[in-house]
Amino acid sequence: MTAALSPTPPAEACASCAIYHAANLRKLGVDVEGADFVVALAGNPNVGKSTVFNALTGLRQHTGNWPGKTVTRAEGGFAYGDRRYKIVDLPGTYSLLATSVDEQVARDFILFGRPDVTVVVVDASTLERNLNLVLQVFEITDRVVVCLNLMDEARRRGIEVDVRRLARDLGVPVVPTAARYGRGIQDLLAAVHEVATGATVCRPRRIEREPPELKAAIAAVTEQVRALHPDLPNARWVALRLLDGDERIAEALRRGDLADLARPTAAAAATHEIPLREEPNRP
Repeated sequence: MTAALSPTPPAEACASCAIYHAANLRKLGVDVEGADFVVALAGNPNVGKSTVFNALTGLRQHTGNWPGKTVTRAEGGFAYGDRRYKIVDLPGTYSLLATSVDEQVARDFILFGRPDVTVVVVDASTLERNLNLVLQVFEITDRVVVCLNLMDEARRRGIEVDVRRLARDLGVPVVPTAARYGRGIQDLLAAVHEVATGATVCRPRRIEREPPELKAAIAAVTEQVRALHPDLPNARWVALRLLDGDERIAEALRRGDLADLARPTAAAAATHEIPLREEPNRP
């Protein structure tokens, strides 16, 4: 089904929502005109991320390369309630430290694109290994939903996950799924919708275990970043990357890209048609 999207953002959309950063998203090769909310889909390789993406979008998707990169990008759309969502499937990566092209693409989209929700897909059967990426995403954005996928595989191995305890410990919604069978997809849609619309406020847990000397340096640089860009939502993470010698972040600071992040501007959205998948039926 193809539906015409509303030419204006929903009235309750906040100034930090990605629909207000269409210019930044276009720089990253993503056209979001007409969409109410933007969702990024992140995760380690081999966690069923593409299966989750397909379950959300069906066949209503298209692929291409990121600007200037040979890394494949997949995009699609879906409708939930009276809202229209654009979802971008990021390259599978173990880290956001940008030591590879895939990591850079994923990191830059979450940081500079500022999606309304970032869904991090994790493997329930190897959860500890996957949490490293989750915690790195927490450093960049508060608006996160953890998709606890491959629950069927975890049960087959005799692994039980206390989903409520995990959600409480992480401070964000955690949704168990078995995407290959369509299980939990409706609950995932509901969680994404609640975070996107502000019905659920995330309070992600951030781990700070640096030695005192490093903490002092991080605090000093964070203060300087905030002085330059008081509205930047992830000043501490930017400070960490600057101290680590991240040239991409340093260049963004020099060129003023970080200023763009801290100064939302409403983009005039023209009516634009993208293929949408209607709300999936509960399995």
